[in-house]
Amino acid sequence: MDIVLRATAMFFILYGLLRLLGKRELSQMTPFELVTLIVLGDLIQQGVTHNDFSLTGATLAIVTFAFWGIVLSWASYLSPRVEKLLEGEPRVIIRHGELLADNLRRDRLTRAEIESEMRLAGYPRIRDVAWAILETNGKISFIGADGASGGAQDRDDPAL
Repeated sequence: MDIVLRATAMFFILYGLLRLLGKRELSQMTPFELVTLIVLGDLIQQGVTHNDFSLTGATLAIVTFAFWGIVLSWASYLSPRVEKLLEGEPRVIIRHGELLADNLRRDRLTRAEIESEMRLAGYPRIRDVAWAILETNGKISFIGADGASGGAQDRDDPAL
């Protein structure tokens, strides 16, 4: 039972910590951030299982993490209010070709990161973007201004 309680506590600590880190995809992480997350996993394991290296202890810890993941997933599915609380909301970062600096600051994104994502989506200039939205999963959606279109979708379309 001790492992289940420690795993529950670590689950919610980790969940809160990841929410604080912001909306970043794995591909957008710096090497240091990636290594930090890997080390964090080992530290969590030590805190959860303590000195219990048994198969039962590991199974209890894994099942507890999976249980809380499923509970939060169902809670988000059943309640829009809980979904907004747990998953956040999309945030506009470009409106009518202008970068919204306050929104970039909230999510610790730089102009260079946005410009890089724009180029990948086929938009060479900020003024070519009517809207850019940072989605809850960390991806950025771009909607072109009049006459501007992104080329990334064309590149991925097997019909072309």
